[in-house]
Amino acid sequence: MLGLNKADLRLYLIVLGMLIFAPFIMNPFPEGSGLAQFNGGYPDLLQKLVIFGIFAVGFNILFGLTGYLSFGHAAFLGVGSYAGVWMMKLLTMNVVPALIISVLTAGLLSVIIGYVSLRRSGIYFSILTLAFAQMCYSLAYSVLTPITGGETGLTLSLNDPRVLGTSQTAEGNIPVPHFFGLEMNASSTLELGAWSFTFNTGYYFCAVVMAVAFYFAIRLFRSPFGLMLRAVKSNQARMSYTGLNARPYTLAAFVISGMYAGLAGGLMVAMDPLAGAERMIWTASGEVVLMAILGGVGTLIGPILGAGVIKYLESIISTINSTILHQWFAFLPDGLEDFVVAIIYPFVGKGWHLTLGIVFMLVVIFLPGGIVEGGKRIGNLFRRKRREETPPSSTTTPAPKPGE
Repeated sequence: MLGLNKADLRLYLIVLGMLIFAPFIMNPFPEGSGLAQFNGGYPDLLQKLVIFGIFAVGFNILFGLTGYLSFGHAAFLGVGSYAGVWMMKLLTMNVVPALIISVLTAGLLSVIIGYVSLRRSGIYFSILTLAFAQMCYSLAYSVLTPITGGETGLTLSLNDPRVLGTSQTAEGNIPVPHFFGLEMNASSTLELGAWSFTFNTGYYFCAVVMAVAFYFAIRLFRSPFGLMLRAVKSNQARMSYTGLNARPYTLAAFVISGMYAGLAGGLMVAMDPLAGAERMIWTASGEVVLMAILGGVGTLIGPILGAGVIKYLESIISTINSTILHQWFAFLPDGLEDFVVAIIYPFVGKGWHLTLGIVFMLVVIFLPGGIVEGGKRIGNLFRRKRREETPPSSTTTPAPKPGE
């Protein structure tokens, strides 16, 4: 079905289920309860999870298949964002042209950067990509201010010369990004008892794009092209001895990966028409590396899980303050309550990076294959337990007698 084997089809259906039912999955606790702080089913976070999942899946095509570690992928994310905003300023607020130009612009930039960077491998390749990304950041921040908006970023305005559509609504506001009339910020709420679930048009649009992008990634992983990329990662020198030139394959993987990043940048603009140079800074490139490693480099679903964990911690753990902690531990005696809050407080709020660092260290030390490896270990444990509980068959075939 869909050209996928049973295992890949099962994985794809799992991802589709996660995308469809994310508003329910991310809101497990009733509103008003003490644990409602950990609910993440609101549109802004759900959109982030999907967009950065696409970003991480694209990065994994390069790093997971070829072994080339890029420290400059945020450049394509930022360029895609700038291209998308300019398309909305000049042409239309429909998000489709913005996404197309974002992907194409990021692809063109990745051809240029990849052609130069792939002349080296290993740490030299990584440093080259980092240098190019920082150059792009500096250009966007200062030199190209008329195009990028510099420090304040590039936004829409009421005077944009938009060819298709109006520059402002009848109420005098900036038009909202839409998909053939479906506004990206439109939402509806479902109340079920103490639970509240929000369904956002922009999120489900991103989810559809994610479904298509993930399907393409699966087909690429299982294709002969993907097999050649694995050969590059396994032993590029031996591959060259057979007469095969690895450069076209690695460049193609680099461009495809960059186009995924551009697609993610375009989706950011589709949800919120704003582009800034901070999206191209080196920490943004390092973040997608953490996503891939945390979830499982070279796996299909791993980067999505890694992106989900990091963006969840960023959006949920960073909002916990001392007041919330005191509410949680109010049942303790005053002195013990203050002590517990003082111990936990450095790991939440502005210190959420400490929590992320601990999670990352634990995964790297105990699960070198990432979250996916942890899932496989749990699955193997249950299968082993099931085999042990299954009684052996009582009917055995007797051994043949000599001469029979």
